[in-house]
Amino acid sequence: MLSVKKCFFCGGDIIPARGQAYIRNDGAVLNFCSSKCRKNALKLKRDPRKYKWTEKYQSQGKR
Repeated sequence: MLSVKKCFFCGGDIIPARGQAYIRNDGAVLNFCSSKCRKNALKLKRDPRKYKWTEKYQSQGKR
């Protein structure tokens, strides 16, 4: 059975054999569903709780 991973930034499901993985120097693996999530997290250093399209924003009950 294939396991479904969660995106590090938006919290969405990642289909097996899709998405991107980023490995930090400390060994932590960050999984991203798209380049949009990867760029927002790593390059732009944004907080996912401030964007309406992320599941982390929606879980706060702001919607």
